[in-house]
Amino acid sequence: METAEFVEILDREGELLAAAAESAGCDAKVPTCPDWQVRDLLRHTGMVHRWAAAFVAEQHTTYQPDGGLPELDGAELLAWFRQGHRRLVDTLASAAPDVRCWHFLPAPSPLAFWARRQAHETTVHRFDAESARGGTPSGIAPSFAVDGIDELLSGFHARPRSRVRAEEPRVLRVRATDTDDAVWTVRLSQEPPAAVREADGDADCEVAGSAARLYLALWNRLPFPSVTGDVSVAALWRGKSAVTWS
Repeated sequence: METAEFVEILDREGELLAAAAESAGCDAKVPTCPDWQVRDLLRHTGMVHRWAAAFVAEQHTTYQPDGGLPELDGAELLAWFRQGHRRLVDTLASAAPDVRCWHFLPAPSPLAFWARRQAHETTVHRFDAESARGGTPSGIAPSFAVDGIDELLSGFHARPRSRVRAEEPRVLRVRATDTDDAVWTVRLSQEPPAAVREADGDADCEVAGSAARLYLALWNRLPFPSVTGDVSVAALWRGKSAVTWS
């Protein structure tokens, strides 16, 4: 996917998130994040948007801490979220393709990284907001979901900080059933997970389903659509794979 596509998705998903949050109300519980109310979701995602935009706009080449969570609530919080989301979209859309700044996963360029990462960040949290609102959630395109699965398996969990570890080697297969060539083999051990995008050898467990359902399940927003083989491997993923902000 191209950077401009990610920026378009980020733009749409942020607007959907704000609309769902406004409909649900800041006091509403977020079923997909049981410790949060909608105000927590808005504060977190709005903070991340501002944090990400600053790297690109100010061209920081080293890690910078985030600006913290605001004390805002209600209509003021929603306005603050929308302003930060708009600033992020505009910053990414207008940035030079060769802008240099810090980023934390492999990518063709820093701009490509931030556009991709924030599109997925916002999509997952949009789903959270819609879970608080209730009703039918907005759809996720299979190609975008496949990209998100790849980012999670080959990016986030390839890092030393991943907590997905197994005492004995195990192999998890992840298969999107509605997209050609969307299958991953994830080798679990006492080291960080090692994922390749192919059906490489035998697997102890396979999780399968539509790309969108798998994407949300791997981010622990939905149950796995289908699990075959050793279910303890899927349970290990669900118990250890949370990506936290710190």
